[in-house]
Amino acid sequence: MKLTPLAAHTPEAVRAALAARGWDAQPAWFAATGLQSLVVLLEDVTEPEREALVRWGAKAGADVLTGEGWALVSAAASRLAPLARPDRVPPGLERLAPELGRFLASYADPPRRWEIVGRTLSLDHPVLIGIVNVTPDSFSDGGRFSTVDRAVAQAERLVAEGCELLDVGGESTRPGAAPVASTEEIGRVAPVIAQLARRGLGPISVDTRKAAVARAALAAGAAVINDVSGLAFDPDLARVVAEGGAGVIVMHMRGTPDTMEGLAVYRQVAVEVAAELGAAAARAERADVPRERIVVDPGFGFAKGPEQNFRLLDELATVVGLGYPVAVGPSRKRFLGAATGRPVEDRDRATAVACALAWERGARLFRVHDAALTCEALRVAGATTSAT
Repeated sequence: MKLTPLAAHTPEAVRAALAARGWDAQPAWFAATGLQSLVVLLEDVTEPEREALVRWGAKAGADVLTGEGWALVSAAASRLAPLARPDRVPPGLERLAPELGRFLASYADPPRRWEIVGRTLSLDHPVLIGIVNVTPDSFSDGGRFSTVDRAVAQAERLVAEGCELLDVGGESTRPGAAPVASTEEIGRVAPVIAQLARRGLGPISVDTRKAAVARAALAAGAAVINDVSGLAFDPDLARVVAEGGAGVIVMHMRGTPDTMEGLAVYRQVAVEVAAELGAAAARAERADVPRERIVVDPGFGFAKGPEQNFRLLDELATVVGLGYPVAVGPSRKRFLGAATGRPVEDRDRATAVACALAWERGARLFRVHDAALTCEALRVAGATTSAT
């Protein structure tokens, strides 16, 4: 008998082993994901449910750690699957089935498309979102692209470097930034969006927290609303997204740019960010934004310190577990400078590395100031996860 350990940190090694031995592609993938070990945190668990989990774990060969009101369950996905079926769930664990079923379904078959105005973006490869700031005070490139001609030239460069979506922003959201009136923000972004749309550069996203700005941007040709407040700042914004048929990126942030640094207090950052993002996505769905139009963003650098950002990056799969496509925006952020010692204008290499790590953990969209290095890094990272 010959023994060969497989590098099973992802399902790919198992899928490849099965495919090499004659399995068809889809059964091989589902079997491989079924063998993957998962750890799920259960909260608001009653005492009878704790006892039922412990009994089930002993029978199923799963590891169950419990405390008052919570449980950690570690098992292969295939062993967890019966808990998600109402006809097979053990007595006392009926409340677990719906949520676990949703998670396992999205884990085995993650979102592969994003619906936006007028088209569908495929997520079977890394999608780069190019940043076009038309603000005088953004942390990285404030004032560099504040005229329409300069903004269009930057957009053309980003598209040439591989960006599939352009994100136009007219209000800085750096720490401590002052708010901008809607009329001024519209005056900054609408002419640029209109010109980009006229030239066929896009699709186009607008980076705004305000319903009035979003409405004007959609009228000018935008297809996506990117809201750093997660639809919490302006109660009318979700309705504008729904009525416009737009795609939406809901980002995690606590407070506002001028208050968020004092709110970076977490017991477990990835778990809390995922919960708050889930609530933001639910706000969108309650406003009749279809699930297939929603992308979530963990908000690197927003209400998070350097250590929290790196922990969130490492545990990004917790956010991916919500079942929505995940966008990340680590580009040139301060936490990358904390690790490398590089100034803001020299963090594109660090950005590329962070995006490659995020891809391996399940992110599919990447918001960047400079696309060339990140595009190259993601091509390498993507090649390691592409089935052959």
